[in-house]
Amino acid sequence: MDLSERAGTTTGPARGARSRGAVGAAEPPLGLPTYPGWTAWPGVPGGEGTVRRILAAAGIGPAPRRASPAWRRFLKARASGILACDFLHVDTVLLRRLYVLFVVEVQARAVHVVGVTAHPAGAWTARQGRDLLMDLGEPAGQFRFLVRDRDGKFTAGFDDVFAGNGTRVIKAPVRSPRANSFAERLDHVLILGGQHLRKVLAEYARHYNGDRPRQARQQEPPLRQPGHALDITARIERRSVAGGLISEYRRAA
Repeated sequence: MDLSERAGTTTGPARGARSRGAVGAAEPPLGLPTYPGWTAWPGVPGGEGTVRRILAAAGIGPAPRRASPAWRRFLKARASGILACDFLHVDTVLLRRLYVLFVVEVQARAVHVVGVTAHPAGAWTARQGRDLLMDLGEPAGQFRFLVRDRDGKFTAGFDDVFAGNGTRVIKAPVRSPRANSFAERLDHVLILGGQHLRKVLAEYARHYNGDRPRQARQQEPPLRQPGHALDITARIERRSVAGGLISEYRRAA
C-alpha cells in the first residue's frame, strides 16, 4: 500500500521535480550560463575571444597599462629626479630599539643618513626632511619626486616640506615592499646606543658613497666621477670600516 497517496503527499523525487518546474516558470535562471565562452549580456557580440580581438583591432590594451606606465619603467625614466626614503630599525645590546631615517638618490645610489631616534614622531620626521633639503642645497631642486611607503611616521607635515621644494610625494603601492627596496641590513654589528649607531652609519655611508662599486655606474661608487685615473702599479692597502664589518682595498697614494 502506498502511504503517500493516503496522506495526500508525493514522494521526494516528484516533489523536487515539481518545485524546480514552478521556480523555473516564475524566475529567470541564476548564475553563469552553462555554455562557456559566450557572454550573458545583451549587445555583446560573442565570447571573450571576440571581445579581445575587437579591442586589439582598435589598438586598446589592457586597462592597467592604459592607466599609467609600469612602476619599473617610471623609476628608470625619472631616476635622475627621484629620491626614495624609508625607515630601518636597530636593536641595541641593551634591548632598546632605534629608528634610522635614510634617503637614497635613485640614479646615483648615494645614501643620506638623515637622523637616528628612539621616538620617530611626525614632527621629528618633518624636521629631518627640512634638514635634508638644507644639506642638499641647490641640487635639491632637481629632485621632482620622493618615493615613500605608507608608514604612519610619514605625516602630512613631512609631505608638505617636500611639496614646498616642488617635489611630488609618491606613495608606494600597498603591500609592495619591493617597490621601495633600497635599505640594506647591518648584521653582525653590536650597537651600544644612539651615538655608537650614528658613528657606524656615518662610516658605512662614507664607504657606500665613496668606495662601493655600482654596476649601473660602470663599477664606480655613487659619488666618484667616472673616468678618473688610477696608478695600477701602486701598493694595495686594506682598511677596516664599520668596526671591521667591511674591508676596503685601495691603491696607496
